[in-house]
Amino acid sequence: MANVRDLKKDINFVLGDIIEAVYVWEYTNTDKDTKKSEAIIDEAITTFDELIAKVNDRNVENKKAHFKAINNELEEKGRALIEKVNKL
Repeated sequence: MANVRDLKKDINFVLGDIIEAVYVWEYTNTDKDTKKSEAIIDEAITTFDELIAKVNDRNVENKKAHFKAINNELEEKGRALIEKVNKL
């Protein structure tokens, strides 16, 4: 990971792409209920807020380990959200 700016961009792109995938699913499946897809969008937004708050936390002793943990959490939560989108 090069810097904080790149980490913020990664968070934005990953979660933005997941939300976009949900919107595409909703658009192509207009006859189905959207409660589950809306819940996925809400979860992605909540995840975004949590991860950005962690990135902006300045009271960290080991910054490299802190940012690596955030990156790992992004991967885990992103994969979980993608699985939910695939199950729609």
